[in-house]
Amino acid sequence: MSRPGARAGSSPEDRLRRACPCLGALWDRIFQEKSDPPAPPGPVYTAMWSFEAGHPDELSFRRGDLFLVLNSSGDWWDAHKIERNGRVLAAGIVPSNYLTQADSLSEQPWYFGTMNRFDAQGHLMGPENQDGSFLVRHSERDGVGYVLSVRSSNRVKHYKIVQSNESSFHIAASLPFPTLQALVEHYQSAVLQNAGRLGSACKRRQPGRSDLSHSTVDHWTLPKGEFSLGEQLGSGYFADVYRGRWKNLINVAVKILKSDSDVDFREFHREVNMLKTLHHRYLISLFAICTESTPYYIITELMEKGSLLSFLRGPEGRLQDVPALVDMSVQVSEAMAYLEERRSIHRDLAARNVLVGADYICKVADFGLARIIKEPVYVTTEKKIPYKWSAPEALSHGTFSSKSDVWSFGILLYEVFTYGGVPYPGLDNQEVFEQVKTGYRMPKPTDCPDFIYHLMTECWQQEPEDRPDFRTLQRRLNSSTYEFK
Repeated sequence: MSRPGARAGSSPEDRLRRACPCLGALWDRIFQEKSDPPAPPGPVYTAMWSFEAGHPDELSFRRGDLFLVLNSSGDWWDAHKIERNGRVLAAGIVPSNYLTQADSLSEQPWYFGTMNRFDAQGHLMGPENQDGSFLVRHSERDGVGYVLSVRSSNRVKHYKIVQSNESSFHIAASLPFPTLQALVEHYQSAVLQNAGRLGSACKRRQPGRSDLSHSTVDHWTLPKGEFSLGEQLGSGYFADVYRGRWKNLINVAVKILKSDSDVDFREFHREVNMLKTLHHRYLISLFAICTESTPYYIITELMEKGSLLSFLRGPEGRLQDVPALVDMSVQVSEAMAYLEERRSIHRDLAARNVLVGADYICKVADFGLARIIKEPVYVTTEKKIPYKWSAPEALSHGTFSSKSDVWSFGILLYEVFTYGGVPYPGLDNQEVFEQVKTGYRMPKPTDCPDFIYHLMTECWQQEPEDRPDFRTLQRRLNSSTYEFK
């Protein structure tokens, strides 16, 4: 039974403070010593997106939550979730690409950190943004510094922000500002040359995952029961592809190998082990496999817009201008340069094997799959030998290398700049083989820029050693347009 006059739920601290309010400083010192200790000093990070944990060791969090990172190695970090006063609320593992270091600039909704012009264009041209949408980025190019990128008249324009010192930023030399924020606020009310007033900050898209969970980084042979299947997305020679969900948390693509595919189980595991080590922002992430029974499952990230080929042939693809097409080509070349440097050969590079996701991000898919499944020929979804994409030495001698992938990249460029056109129109496979052997090369497509066609013809040099490597192709595509317009 409570004492008369005692307030329900009052603590000893409350009663002491009411009884002797003049000793407030003493009570502060006594009770502060008994409270949870603050987190140790260090850089504080803030969450840019909300995250739902997929494992008991992971932390769920909301956008804006603060973290102190204890171990920042790899894609998954050990962290404390903290209050603004530093008090620790919880400890666990968090995905690193959901966090950014908390400071006045990175917390601005319009600041996107280090980014090239193509990535900026991909973000701004997303359907959720309108004319006037903008972002500020730090250019990847040395010596450029900050750039204001603005969507205007269904294009993206880039303005260099000159930083004279720590407190002087300007686009027009006659109009300096003490901070980037002051510059942005000015152009939200004043007209920017050739672009009008700045509107809303570019909408941010939640980043993709490199793994389903930190627990699947090293243990990624999972039971089929963890996955639910939705609509069928496609059917190929080796597999059917379905939309799926992992533990009802994450959307995935589930590739179900057909039961009559000739799969060597040991070779399958060896090759998938190799593929799981390949991580790049423009390669499809391999999440898991399910092999407790046939048919086997291959689990990858889901790309909502489907193949690059079908995208280019559709109404949305037809709206893409030359800079957007160059952007897509750069992304593919960067992924292929990564594979080339790791001595991994794709063997079936084509627009049908590149997938398109949000913000028009392009990711190379099915790399290595031709070596996993034991079939005498490589085939398309139409069950035809891909003569039109294969280098002469691959067709005549079965010789594959990074340079045969370069030949295929030249054909992919043709597909991109014809909006999904069929290579060598009017020629059948045998005619293509005979014509290419004698030196025939496709003419420049209508409206294709000269520099793109020049790259195509370099990719189609008869001798493999005369073709450029992918890093050279990436560098030349990147330098083919100006940073500012």
